[in-house]
Amino acid sequence: MQAEQRRQHDLVVTGASGRVGRLLAAGWARSGVPVLLQRRGDAALTQGLDELRWSPLEGAAPLIDRVQRHGAPRAMLVLAGATPGTGRDLSLNRPLTEACLAAALAAGIGRVLVTSSSAVYGGGRAQPWGESDPAQPTTPYGEAKAAAEAACTLWRARGLEVCCLRIGNVAGADALLLRAGGPLAIDRFADGGGPVRSYIGPGSLARVLRALACAPGPLPETLNIAAPVPVAMTDLASAAGLDWRWQPAPPSAVARFTLDCRALAALVPFDDAESTAATIAAQWKDCRTPT
Repeated sequence: MQAEQRRQHDLVVTGASGRVGRLLAAGWARSGVPVLLQRRGDAALTQGLDELRWSPLEGAAPLIDRVQRHGAPRAMLVLAGATPGTGRDLSLNRPLTEACLAAALAAGIGRVLVTSSSAVYGGGRAQPWGESDPAQPTTPYGEAKAAAEAACTLWRARGLEVCCLRIGNVAGADALLLRAGGPLAIDRFADGGGPVRSYIGPGSLARVLRALACAPGPLPETLNIAAPVPVAMTDLASAAGLDWRWQPAPPSAVARFTLDCRALAALVPFDDAESTAATIAAQWKDCRTPT
């Protein structure tokens, strides 16, 4: 217990039981990163990481008590939220985000990383989306994440440093690799190629999030999160060993949806290999945990 009391955490992570959270926790546990995971129930999440039983929507008392006894983490990472396909009400994203921001402020945690989504930009286009492009979501999920981002403005005025992370595709939490158990059809466009997306492997994402938590200077209000070079989904499917085939792209299919990640790369350097399909697929396999 004495050793635990002296340990300073880089991050307290809300929503750690979700798909992305489990992938990240596997990477942090393996590399020994000091992270505190929030959980709601009695069951432990990840061996090797500290955990806090706490529900942000029920108030900040458990977090405040923990901070008073053990010290404040460098930052809070807000993974808590509702995602498509889970059956949860997407409108929960804003109140969950606000509850976490309120708890961070009350507990004296000055920096908060709020996970948003590239879905706030809307549809695909030939050129990458940059942080200065206006949010113009076209899906309910994108709208919900844009609303959560908008809620952060008030909390910045109250003294919190809040950086909204517009994350691209996370390998292992995306539609492509989640269908690894059966045949996969990939859209083929008129130019003969398939979809191109901005991806990041879970190992790279875990490293990036820790680096942002510990960054010495103030972070921007929004930041695109992906590996610097987009990847063809066919290359990723092949690198992951998936059984896939072509199908004609329907009119609604999006050929290219990518992010301009130069601002992130200026803060957190990337190795060239982290943008390759082989490394992204390998990180997914390394971080897979039972669901």
